[in-house]
Amino acid sequence: MKIRIKGNSLRYRLTRSEVAELQTLGRLEEHTAFDGKTFTYAIETASSDRLSADFIESTIVLKMPKTMIDELYHTDKVGFGDKSGAVSLLVEKDFACIDNTEEDQSDNYPNPSLSCD
Repeated sequence: MKIRIKGNSLRYRLTRSEVAELQTLGRLEEHTAFDGKTFTYAIETASSDRLSADFIESTIVLKMPKTMIDELYHTDKVGFGDKSGAVSLLVEKDFACIDNTEEDQSDNYPNPSLSCD
């Protein structure tokens, strides 16, 4: 799971196995260790019908409705966006990069820009 934060914009990108895990277990969590502190970002199933996010004690938790998670898992839907207060939220599938990158992309979704349709 990757996050991108820019100003009041928060974007989560999920690989195939992460979407499957979120759909099965209802939560994903990653940690970044700093000297003496840990930053955590997570995504979890919500009972509401909208995306929302909270920042509590060095942790960002994005809450996503189960219906959206199921649609992300079972269909070709690329992602979902919404606002939580002043923060724009986006959750999307992580596609393989077109350019050469050294990052392992074996679990990424195939990039639709590479198809010959």
